[in-house]
Amino acid sequence: MKGFKIAGFFVAALLNYTLSNAQNKQVLGFDKLNRYVSEFNRTDTETVKNLVPNEQAAAWMTQNVPVFECPDSTIEKIYYYRWWTFRKHLKQTPDGYVFTEFITPVNHAGIYNTVSSALGHHIYEGRWLRNPQYVEQYISFWLFTDPKQKKPHLHAFSSWIDDAVYKFYLVNQNKSFIQKLVPALDADYRLWETEKQLPSQMFWQFDVRDAMEESISGSRKLKNVRPTINSYMYGNAVALTDMAKLTANDTLQKRYSLRAAKLKDLVQENLWDDTSSFFKVQYPNGKLCDAREELGYIPWYFNLPDDKAKYAKQWEQLTDEKGFNAPWGITTAERRHPLFRTHGTGHGCEWDGAVWPFATSQTLTGLANLLTRYKHHDGMSAQVFYNELHKYAASHQKRGLPYLGEYQDEKTGYWLKGDNPRSSYYNHSTFCDLVISDLIGLKPRNDNTLEIYPLIPQNQWNWFCLDNVMYHGRNITILWDKDGSRYHKGQGLRIYADGKEIGRAKELKHLSAKLPS
Repeated sequence: MKGFKIAGFFVAALLNYTLSNAQNKQVLGFDKLNRYVSEFNRTDTETVKNLVPNEQAAAWMTQNVPVFECPDSTIEKIYYYRWWTFRKHLKQTPDGYVFTEFITPVNHAGIYNTVSSALGHHIYEGRWLRNPQYVEQYISFWLFTDPKQKKPHLHAFSSWIDDAVYKFYLVNQNKSFIQKLVPALDADYRLWETEKQLPSQMFWQFDVRDAMEESISGSRKLKNVRPTINSYMYGNAVALTDMAKLTANDTLQKRYSLRAAKLKDLVQENLWDDTSSFFKVQYPNGKLCDAREELGYIPWYFNLPDDKAKYAKQWEQLTDEKGFNAPWGITTAERRHPLFRTHGTGHGCEWDGAVWPFATSQTLTGLANLLTRYKHHDGMSAQVFYNELHKYAASHQKRGLPYLGEYQDEKTGYWLKGDNPRSSYYNHSTFCDLVISDLIGLKPRNDNTLEIYPLIPQNQWNWFCLDNVMYHGRNITILWDKDGSRYHKGQGLRIYADGKEIGRAKELKHLSAKLPS
C-alpha cells in the first residue's frame, strides 16, 4: 500500500505540473465542467463515498478527464454525467486502485466489491483518464491479485481483457507495462481454453456467465456456443498477437495469430445464419437459435466479420422497429420474436429484449467500426450512429434527473430495477469512450500518427471541441468551427498537439496528422 501511495504522490505532482502547462494551451476551460458537477452534486444523496467524494469531484475531473462541448446539450450533459458517475466507482485498496460495477455490495462480487463482467468497458472508458495509474493498477489487480484469492472472480464472466489492455496501451504507449502483463495474459488465455474450449476449438458459455442471463437463447446447463465469448476470445487473440509483436515474442505472436485466424473462420462458418442474415447462438445439437439477439453484433466490436455484403446485411435489423429499434434504445432481442420480453419484469436480470447499456455500448462501438473500417455498410451511416448515440444519451434519466441504471423498458424508459440502490450509477457500459473514439473519432494507433474519423453527420453541428486529451504523452485538442466564429482560430476542422496546430481540413472528415517527435 505504501508503494502505491508514494507512486500516487509523484504521479499527482507530475499531473498537476502537466495540467498547469496544458491549461495555458487549452481552447476550453473548466467552467462548463464545474457547472455540470455542481448541478449533479446538488441532486445527489451520496449514500456511498469511495476515493473521490462529491465535494472533490470537480477537482478530480479537472485533473483527469478530457473536456468537451457541442451543440447537442443532451450528449454534452451526459458526457460529463458519465465521468461524474465513473469516479464514484474508483476505490483505493491495499492492492491498489480498483473500479466497482455496483455502488453497493453484491453477493457475487469478489474482494473490494469487484465484478469482472464489465471489466472491458471499464478499461475502454478509463483509458482516457490523464492519470494512467488508476487503470494500470486495476488491470494488475485482476491479473495478479485476484488469482491469489481462494475463489478467483475474473473467470466468473466472459472477458475481453486482453483486447482492452492493448486498446489502453494505444492511448498511453506504456510498453513496459505490456511487457509485464503479457505472460499473465497468455496464461489467462490458456486457462480459458482449458475451461471453455470444445473439441471444435470454439468456446461455450452459459448466458449468465456472459452477464446476459435469461436470454432467449440462453441456458445455465447447456454448453451453447455463443457469439459473445467467441468474439471476445478472437479479440483477445488479436490483441495478444499485437502485444507479442510489440514485445518481440515470436512464439506467442505465431500462436495467437493462428488462433485468431481459426476463430474468425469458425465464427463465420458456424454462427452465421444465412436465412436470417445474422450471427446467432449455436446449441450443442448444432442448430442455431431461431431468435436474432443483439449479441450478434459483438463480432464487429472486434472487426471479426469479413468485409462482405452478406454480413453487412445484418445491420438492417438495427433500424427496423420489428428488429432492434425501440423508442428508448436498442433492444437485446428482436421485437418480432414470440419470446420477446417473456422472462420477467425486473425481478431478476432479463436479456430477452429490454434495453441494456452494456449491450448498447458494444453495439455502437461495433457500428462505429463498421462505418470506419468496412466498405460494406448496408444502409448504415453517420446519421444512424448519431441518432442511436443521442437516444442512448437521452435514456440516462429518471424522474427528470440524470440517471444510470441496469436496464430499461424499451417503450417507456422505466428502469426495471426501480429504486433498488444497487442499480444507481451502474458502471456496466461505456459512453465517454463512444464520444471520444467514435463520435469525434480519435482512433488510437501504435505509431506517431494521430487519426480522427468523425461520425458527426454533415450539417449536424456547426462547432464542437474536444480538449485536454492526453494521448501519446501529448495534450490534444480537436475542434470544428464551420464559420470560424466560435473559437476564432479559423474555419473548419483543426487538430492541435500541445497547443500547436498539426492538422486541418475545410470539411468535417477523416483526417490524419503527424504528432511532434
